[in-house]
Amino acid sequence: MRAALFTEVGRPLDVVDDIDIQGPGVGQVRVRIAACGVCHSDLSLVQGHIPLPGPTIPGHEAAGEVVELGPGVDSLAVGDHVVLSPNPACGRCEYCRRGEPSVCTGSISIAMPMFPDGTTHLSRPVGSGAGGRSDVVYRGLGLGAWAEEVIIAASGAVAIPVDVPLDVACVIGCAVQTGVGAAINTAAVQPGDHVLVMGAGGIGISIVQGAAIAGAARIVVSDPSGSRRELAMRFGATDVIDPDETDVVGRTMEITGIGADVAFDAVGSATLVEAGLQAVRSRGTVVMVGAPPPEQDASVNVALTMFTEKRLVGSLLGSCHAPRDVPRLVDLWQSGRLDLDAMITARRPLTEVNEALDDLAAGRGLRTVLVP
Repeated sequence: MRAALFTEVGRPLDVVDDIDIQGPGVGQVRVRIAACGVCHSDLSLVQGHIPLPGPTIPGHEAAGEVVELGPGVDSLAVGDHVVLSPNPACGRCEYCRRGEPSVCTGSISIAMPMFPDGTTHLSRPVGSGAGGRSDVVYRGLGLGAWAEEVIIAASGAVAIPVDVPLDVACVIGCAVQTGVGAAINTAAVQPGDHVLVMGAGGIGISIVQGAAIAGAARIVVSDPSGSRRELAMRFGATDVIDPDETDVVGRTMEITGIGADVAFDAVGSATLVEAGLQAVRSRGTVVMVGAPPPEQDASVNVALTMFTEKRLVGSLLGSCHAPRDVPRLVDLWQSGRLDLDAMITARRPLTEVNEALDDLAAGRGLRTVLVP
């Protein structure tokens, strides 16, 4: 099959046609990819900030059609249209039994280049590519969906109505699930809350939409890009800040009076986490949503944080359980309360994957969707 292949940091991705994909194993399905978004985590992989071996197929924000069922799969049928989750829950571990599938220990697959059994179901003829690499091809960020097909656990493929366009639904897989989920699930934003969102990319805009759906009274967005600040206002922000010109903490205090109820780092930056702790009120919450480089550390004044009872929490994929949350997000889109269409600012064929990454690195547009 055709796929975009990462081999080493500093080298453009290669679009190749010689990837072999094995059929699904027990509890797995094979999905033909209709569309896959370009997420900042994929850029971090390509730039080496998320260390994964090459050759790897990036891409983890996808939707497509089920084309083959593995043994034991009865929850899906061939022909089903599905949104894919890069971190499907196993349903068996202690966290799943506790009703906390977003931190399932049986399948933290978004951080793993292989399935739990050590296989990838992907290979290339020996000697292909730079340096005659091994024939094993890895799955980037739990999926490897910049390709024509993927193998995924059936629990990570959530059926959606066939009249929902797959090139629109794909952004639910990461950006929307992560951002809306962070607001509604992780932070549990309440009606009347004051919210600060730092970063107005795909995830930040999804947080804005989630906060608006939850009934936040003020949604303050900070981003250095004027075009993204303008987009944030269209998606529900009430106030915007240019952090290059204005002190974000001071301006947030002016707007809210005592500080935000919740602040979100939608970028993955220790500096923004520290700013969030200053910008929230006593008993306020800072939610880390963006994926930071693993070497980053934030400085926290423990005594001050204790006395003010501020909370610092992580949010992986919006604390979502895909079988529960993907249908809810589709319903919100169908009812007009969630705007997926306007989040997609470009569509490109897979052969233009490097141009899409360049756009993302330069902050051009909001979300690019690749069509393999």
